[in-house]
Amino acid sequence: MSGPQHDPSLYRERDAVPFRRALLSVSDKTGIVELGCALADAGVELVSTGSTARMLADAGLAVTEVAEVTGFQEALDGRVKTLHPAIHAGLLADLRLEHHEAQLAELGIAPFELVVVNLYPFVETVRSGAADADVVEQIDIGGPAMVRASAKNHANVAIVTDPRIYPLIAKAAATGLSLMQRRALARDAFAHTAAYDRAVARWFAGEPVDEAAAAQPAAAAAGDAAAAPVEEAAPAAASPAATRAPEPAEASAPDTSSATGLLQAVGRATLVAGLRYGENSHQQAGIFALPGGRGITQAELLHGKPMSFNNYVDADAALRAAFDFTEPAAAIIKHANPCGIAIAAPRADDPIASAHERAHACDPVSAFGGVIAANRPVTRAMAETVKDIFTEVVVAPDFEPEALELLTQKKNIRLLRLPEGYAREGSELRQVSGGVLVQQPDTFEGFSSHTWRRVSGPHVPDAVLTDLEFAWRAVRSVKSNAILLASGGASVGVGMGQVNRVDSCRLAVTRAGERAAGSVAASDAFFPFADGLQILLDAGVTAVVQPGGSVRDEEVIAAANAAGITMYFTGERHFAH
Repeated sequence: MSGPQHDPSLYRERDAVPFRRALLSVSDKTGIVELGCALADAGVELVSTGSTARMLADAGLAVTEVAEVTGFQEALDGRVKTLHPAIHAGLLADLRLEHHEAQLAELGIAPFELVVVNLYPFVETVRSGAADADVVEQIDIGGPAMVRASAKNHANVAIVTDPRIYPLIAKAAATGLSLMQRRALARDAFAHTAAYDRAVARWFAGEPVDEAAAAQPAAAAAGDAAAAPVEEAAPAAASPAATRAPEPAEASAPDTSSATGLLQAVGRATLVAGLRYGENSHQQAGIFALPGGRGITQAELLHGKPMSFNNYVDADAALRAAFDFTEPAAAIIKHANPCGIAIAAPRADDPIASAHERAHACDPVSAFGGVIAANRPVTRAMAETVKDIFTEVVVAPDFEPEALELLTQKKNIRLLRLPEGYAREGSELRQVSGGVLVQQPDTFEGFSSHTWRRVSGPHVPDAVLTDLEFAWRAVRSVKSNAILLASGGASVGVGMGQVNRVDSCRLAVTRAGERAAGSVAASDAFFPFADGLQILLDAGVTAVVQPGGSVRDEEVIAAANAAGITMYFTGERHFAH
């Protein structure tokens, strides 16, 4: 038997739905009073059941009991209280349809825009060794019915089943949630009731009831979904529970080293946060966590406002750049491109502070408002430098207490601590129209300059070869066409994202200025003509590393020999689109 069919033209657009009336019925009372207060302060009408209603009333909140709405007292020892048209019509009315709205008015029933429900503690009761009769009484009927009804009607209703989400819902009390956020909450709500029913079925079958079977699979999956519509300002230090992505068990996580495993993981991804907007203010956006992920998505926000779409993109690019090095390294990213990359100076007193200082020196102007990644814990010495520079995000494995104390004095900086065992997935994907592209990541496994082929000039000193190796690693983080100049383990000029290599060369030497003289250069792909190389030679570059493979390689090699500089071919390129 199929449900009713409606002409799509009858539906009215409905994205953000402000909370006007909320139904609260919870077994776990954690945080419910605080949530009720926030909703009441925003002018939301509260409807509740039994002990939840009494707790809210005891806190001085105006609350309407469900029995007043239904005109029917709780019956059969509480087995029947919310199973009534006066409740479920308010949950299921699709107000995108005019005739639903009209019928609801005829019935004298008000709709709900927010439903907060968590279910009877069935698993906990089983684990306590309770008698069968007591276990049966903990099989929730009305709760799942409300959850499922609200989730079905996510076009109009936000359904919340996890107390860890309450602080974020409270922030959105005055504005409500977007359709994308309500849909994510609905998906997690259905997963929640499915897990609950599975635990009940296992008990009836006489099988062990695993506590995890009834746990919310997404943890705080829709958790930060409420963050998007609230004001961007956030408390100086947010609680980890509200700002960390769910961390599913590794054992159940698909192997993302293969294309198939990665696509399976994407299919099981959970919404971590609904973002204020995407790359631009008119674009909706959210961030989803892959099961078993250990990347920027799972980083803990220690301080500052919620991360934006662009913050995440830049922070991930910065991590990619910094973690390409085993030495203490720092990278500064702006618009997904490096403003500077550096490793610590030899024998530096504070290696990570040295790396950051040298990375910043590459392009201090562009570093303003950038994102910094470090592959070592941030020290006080590094924090002393960062605090005087306008920075959007600092992400690192950790922060020394003194560094954290210093940086949290800055209101407009976001501090992210990486999850233990930070790692990128073994495969990467990118959406294209009608499908996705999947590839292995561009890594440096097996990297060695010993495989390079010297095609011009003399053997270079070890220090120059070390700089060439640094430049070849660092240029991988630069968008194509990419040219990176380096000296002493630090970038001194970067040319990126140009539609021809000549312009990238000009940009790199212009940004380097006098520092170009005596530097080395890396090009992410071959020089199609000698003109780009000539720009580097005229600026005083002393050695070059590039993939080779152009039909005009001999012309390029001749230019290098004429200038008396050493050039290596790697045989591989590092395009980054």
